[in-house]
Amino acid sequence: MRLRGLDFAVRVEGDPGAEPVVLLHGFPQHSGSWDRTWPELAGAGYRTVLLDQRGYSPGARPAGRRAYAITEVAADVLALLDELGVERAHVVGHDWGGAVGWHLAATVPDRLLSLTSVSTPHPRALLRSMVTSDQALRSWYMAFFQLPVLPEKALLAREGRRFHRALRRAGLPPGTDYVDRLRADGALTATLNWYRAIPYGLGRAPRPVSTPTLFVWGDRDPALGPAPAAATARYVTGPYTFVRLPGVGHWIPETAPAALLGPLLDHLRRYSS
Repeated sequence: MRLRGLDFAVRVEGDPGAEPVVLLHGFPQHSGSWDRTWPELAGAGYRTVLLDQRGYSPGARPAGRRAYAITEVAADVLALLDELGVERAHVVGHDWGGAVGWHLAATVPDRLLSLTSVSTPHPRALLRSMVTSDQALRSWYMAFFQLPVLPEKALLAREGRRFHRALRRAGLPPGTDYVDRLRADGALTATLNWYRAIPYGLGRAPRPVSTPTLFVWGDRDPALGPAPAAATARYVTGPYTFVRLPGVGHWIPETAPAALLGPLLDHLRRYSS
């Protein structure tokens, strides 16, 4: 699908006339990370929209880190809704997809029926926790990814085997093709540019959101700790539900889809139009 002059890989599943749910993946995933989630949503009567985001779609890899600022990647989602003729949608995002969801809820709340952020705390809660907890240590990789060239060389060393091992240590189960897809020319650089564009959004940390929000967090998440998870409630002024998944790590869509689907479906039903 052509959006904003770029070609994105988009899948739409379920009843085309049903209420839409947009599923946004994170790093280093793609829309396939939702393959254990979307069939249940479609079966429950929702139109599920799966987008391989900017940098992950081969036809949507513009050069330069500024092209991956949060304002740009969020604008892609709005263009997707416009192209589909969707006025309002439920947005569900994991990892960076959650960050996009928070931005949309803060800036265009009229386009969202509800927000579900999976693993990702509110950006202001995350920033605050960097100086009040161990979160800065947990987020060391964000600083590393700011470097030019070196992260690509380190992650793709030995045909990506080092990257595979790092993801296994972080709790991602084997069998995903994420690393293999990012070995394509320019792919890893494009996805790392999401991190390299962080400085362009530091002055735009989303304000508190009034959109009905569900936040699902695994208490074994090595990257996003308990401090920002607990602080997120301060930044939601509308209806808010926090679900803590005991013993679950960062990769909730892949490792705990059943635990996610229960509260997610309840949330979607509660705030359907």
